[in-house]
Amino acid sequence: MSQKKISLAMLIGGAAGGHPAAWLHPKANAKGATDIAYFRSIAQTAERGLFDLFFIADTPAARTDNLHAWSRFPMFMNSLEPVTLLTGLAGATTNIGLGATVSTSFSEPYNVARMFASLDHISGGRAAWNVVTSANDYAARNFGHAMLPPHAERYEKAGEFVDVVNKLWDSWDDDAFVRDRARGLYFEPKGQHPVHHQGKFFKVDGALNIARSPQGKPVIIQAGASDTGLELAARTAEIVFASASNPQDAKRSYDELKGRMAKYGRHPDEMKILAGIPVVIGSSQQEAEDKYQALQEMIHPDVGRFRLGTDLEADLSDLPLDEPIPKDRLPKSANMHKAFFDGIMKIINEENPTLRQLYLRYERGRKTIKGTPKHIADVMEEWFAAGAADGFMMQFSTLPETLDDFVNHVIPELQRRGLFRTQYTGSTLREHLGLARPANAHAAA
Repeated sequence: MSQKKISLAMLIGGAAGGHPAAWLHPKANAKGATDIAYFRSIAQTAERGLFDLFFIADTPAARTDNLHAWSRFPMFMNSLEPVTLLTGLAGATTNIGLGATVSTSFSEPYNVARMFASLDHISGGRAAWNVVTSANDYAARNFGHAMLPPHAERYEKAGEFVDVVNKLWDSWDDDAFVRDRARGLYFEPKGQHPVHHQGKFFKVDGALNIARSPQGKPVIIQAGASDTGLELAARTAEIVFASASNPQDAKRSYDELKGRMAKYGRHPDEMKILAGIPVVIGSSQQEAEDKYQALQEMIHPDVGRFRLGTDLEADLSDLPLDEPIPKDRLPKSANMHKAFFDGIMKIINEENPTLRQLYLRYERGRKTIKGTPKHIADVMEEWFAAGAADGFMMQFSTLPETLDDFVNHVIPELQRRGLFRTQYTGSTLREHLGLARPANAHAAA
């Protein structure tokens, strides 16, 4: 039996599920987006399944144009602020990690450091921050900018942002707050370590007004696929979400990313790489295929065109569905989601599909795994055994149904194979992931 266990996270990108037509499915919860009771129930189900992490994707913006498409595919159009939501879930769960996206492009380091330190205290050491630079101009316009800065500049800013946040999380020694009534001393003055930072993007001079958190520092998540993003991950990330669509490509990416860590004085075991896997589960292969096909057929052509156009950074709204996309309508390179852009262009260049064929096939870099619980477990075991991933970021096509099926049927299959825990053995997210609690930089010095 393998000693090493699969790490498991679940992604909430939309309350009804990960499929673009999920909210239309009769078994999905179309009204759950602002319902805390609903989120409690799915977080508790994931915890019953012994998941490491419950993760909420986010962007700080509603879409304000192309509403003909967004009204049929309401991604991020009705979303609770994620740190607020996770704080509400902390008291309804006991063990599962709680992670959220907060953008470095539209926040300040002090606020982010304080929010996630607070969440770590409130949850007893289960907080994780997904570092993103944002990749849409809707967000830019909410914060006084016409468009996003160039990709390289966003990542340079993100790198400085993370450094400042890490310094702020070390504002206090672990034992600084002595609360010594006999001496009338609430904290040891020598236990404070103010940050004096002046960089290209941020100037911070002060200390975080909260004790060092249970994990020492909340877990840092990153998902950038560009070379700049991979360098930031190699230097700072402890969980990385990966988007390769097959284990061979995933293994190459895995080795390449972990190979970058040494120059930053880091060991490969200090990072968990989780492969994104959307799943559709059936009692037979045919049932799973039928479930998936039914969802695909619910994708409206406006949505199909628009999802492709968003990641191709091109307007496809006037193009016929049953002809290939003219090459002169496509940019030469991406400024937003490079991995998704490159993946679509690879299909276009190799196969020249019609627009309809392309949108029915396109899955944002990942390939949905369809099948029985045994088949899903086989695929996960293949990736894990090949060293293509340390675990998986599960994306469930519809919620709560697919999550229920996974917890009730796939988790027991993984446990039978000795690939997944049968109980939580720690209380913090770092303990679940096998990541060390970082020493305070000042104590180490």
